[in-house]
Amino acid sequence: MSAESFPFGPHARPVLERRYLARDAQGRVSETPEQMLRRVADAVARAEEPFGGASACRDMRRAFTSLMADGHFLPNSPTLMNAGRPLGQLSACFVLPVEDSLESIFQAVKETALIHKSGGGTGFSFSRLRPAGDVVATTHGISSGPLSFMQVFDMATEAVKQGGARRGANMGLLAASHPDIEQFIVAKRTPGRLENFNISVMATDAFMAAARSGAGWDLINPRDGSVVRSVEAAELLERIVGAAHASGEPGLAFYEAINRGNPTPALGDLEATNPCGEQPLLPHESCNLGSLVLPRFLRGGQVDYPALEDAAALAVRFLDNVVTINRHPLPAVTKASQATRKIGLGVMGLADLLVDLGLPYGSPQAVRLGSEIMARISGAARRASAELGQLRGSFPAFKASRLAGEHQHMRNATVTTVAPTGTLSLLMGCSSGIEPYFALAYTRRVLEGEQLVEYNPRFMARLTSLGLDSPENLAALAGQGKAGAVSGLPPETAALFPTAHQVLPKEHLAMQAAFQKHTDNGVSKTVNLPASAGPDAVKEVFVSAHGLGLKGVTVFRSGSRGRQVLELLPLPGQDPPPRVHLSGHCPRCGGLLKTDGGCLACSFCGASGCE
Repeated sequence: MSAESFPFGPHARPVLERRYLARDAQGRVSETPEQMLRRVADAVARAEEPFGGASACRDMRRAFTSLMADGHFLPNSPTLMNAGRPLGQLSACFVLPVEDSLESIFQAVKETALIHKSGGGTGFSFSRLRPAGDVVATTHGISSGPLSFMQVFDMATEAVKQGGARRGANMGLLAASHPDIEQFIVAKRTPGRLENFNISVMATDAFMAAARSGAGWDLINPRDGSVVRSVEAAELLERIVGAAHASGEPGLAFYEAINRGNPTPALGDLEATNPCGEQPLLPHESCNLGSLVLPRFLRGGQVDYPALEDAAALAVRFLDNVVTINRHPLPAVTKASQATRKIGLGVMGLADLLVDLGLPYGSPQAVRLGSEIMARISGAARRASAELGQLRGSFPAFKASRLAGEHQHMRNATVTTVAPTGTLSLLMGCSSGIEPYFALAYTRRVLEGEQLVEYNPRFMARLTSLGLDSPENLAALAGQGKAGAVSGLPPETAALFPTAHQVLPKEHLAMQAAFQKHTDNGVSKTVNLPASAGPDAVKEVFVSAHGLGLKGVTVFRSGSRGRQVLELLPLPGQDPPPRVHLSGHCPRCGGLLKTDGGCLACSFCGASGCE
């Protein structure tokens, strides 16, 4: 592995040492980044032996090492951390069932602790729990309801550190028809409450239609199906909008859109997702994710689609092997995961690729390109899974799946997911997932308190080529973080570098829809809104996302969540807050990395360590 081919970005080393590289008995880092990639490739290639013997293992070890070392692909964080090491738990995403009994609830708490200890994140639907105040027949007592039990999960998560490398991550969902939905909607408005959860409302087409038409909406006790009371659907949607406007939560998950993409309805409905919301799963299922690095596939001013498709096919083989060698912390997870063998291949670095191609983010041309890229990846991934299914056998639930009517063989029930890639993109020195740039400059604090301003390298290259990299312009850029701060910058160059708050909500949604069209699972995407945006803007995003057939949507308005993060730009009428980069601060925007939803995530710019 040559220095020229080594894939990681300029700020990767501290993150690698803190979270990924193996350590000896004294806690000292005992491997190099190159050795880490070889460790991972060697472990994953061992799954080849039953099908091709030692020679197949050697060949695939070389191929997998090159796939990562050339900067084309990285698997999710638990695979990088644990492959080839004693723990051996390689999945990022899990969903656990929570049924309406004390035994089920606390069994789920126990299973959550074991999964978090192993480095995974968990999602739950609490929609089956009877509401607060309902009668408990066996004891003649009164139920405390879903929110009370969510706090138990939250406290358990707080107590478990994920192998010292990752914090616990949870997603809590509640059906819009649950009698406790109004309390759920505002649950995170109270500081310090459910800090280890992201929350989303599971909304049906019927709910959205009722809100649109002004109809009433029944709140139904899941214990017996009785109507507890009725509310105005439009008013309930306004409550969701108000909470999301104020705090960024809850998000919306769309039940029918999610289940239209359910490949195995015979095994049950999809009711919950992973912590970042892009991976719906059945109870006890897990999923192994990975991402292709899009700017590494640029050749001669255009996307090298054959190379991209070859990499996608090899990445599918890699991820399928991960399913084979994975050591889950629970037998039920092993059983459910082996039944469907779900994997999720996605992308990172879209914003970088668009700049390199001269396409403004959100432009019609950029949206069409995003759709074409994901279509190519999806096609190659499905073909690779079909070939593996023919060679190694289809996933056990295949015959009862929707895929059986389309394919003779399929190794994996799903093959594509677009994850946020927060930490992975930091490792690779590229933009996150399919997000636009959050900012073009931010301040990093280094040793002895010295501050170092870091600039987007692509934007700096443009400034240098135009002779606009003067101290005055750089100071202005550092202060505002956007292209418009630079005096004399041609409008066409400024248009090529929009930041997240300059991209219109409809453009955010159009890009998400372009990728969702060709993605089996979900697409991680944040619709950023300026601080001045009113609740109507949030409502428009929610309604439009549903109309576009998206599986879910997250809105974040600048400055919400009680100013818990530090911002590059001041809120209207306020002085700019200080910007720092210390341990615990976002390396992109300087915001505080809160354990919000359990991920080490910046709720302001969307950078996340949940992948």
